[in-house]
Amino acid sequence: MNWPPRWREFVNHAGGGSAHITLRSDEPGIRGLFRYRPEAAQPLTLLSEVLLCGDGPLTRGERELIAAYVSSLNRCRFCYHTHAAFAAVRVPGGMDLVDQVRADLDNAPVPGKLKALLAIAAAVQRSGQDVTAEHVDTARREGATDEEIHDTVLIAAAFCMYNRYVDGLATLACDDPEHYAERARLTGGYVATWNDAMEEAC
Repeated sequence: MNWPPRWREFVNHAGGGSAHITLRSDEPGIRGLFRYRPEAAQPLTLLSEVLLCGDGPLTRGERELIAAYVSSLNRCRFCYHTHAAFAAVRVPGGMDLVDQVRADLDNAPVPGKLKALLAIAAAVQRSGQDVTAEHVDTARREGATDEEIHDTVLIAAAFCMYNRYVDGLATLACDDPEHYAERARLTGGYVATWNDAMEEAC
């Protein structure tokens, strides 16, 4: 896929320099939206925590990679770069692997089970009805459990929502991956990070 140049300035999904609505902070992406509606931020942040950091059979890196892959298919600058950075510090191969998955999943050097789960995630991104029995059978043959298939579908569906939330309001994001690297090293989880940000704002 063709991503635009990695500008250092912040731009929205259409290349412009302002969101569709007047936000209450200059924070990029979903962070600015969370400042605008903090009462929505709490359950959405908790959902991210459960999906990406909670107990489950998939590793944190695998879950972040699914989130990043779906966000790349939706061409969501902020969510892709954010979760690509989180995945890169948690999967073998780092950002090189993330880039390979985004560019060519079929030939990316990932285990067969993860490749099958990513194919399910891609189907969800197109439409939930695009997930076929063949997708599921392939994942099971590669060793995926029902819980792993369930979590993959839920992560993919949730990130379609997040992507559309971020881009539907034309929030700003930076195309330079280095901008996201420091935040990706945070280990406290999404709820703790958001709570810390709220305390700093008070």
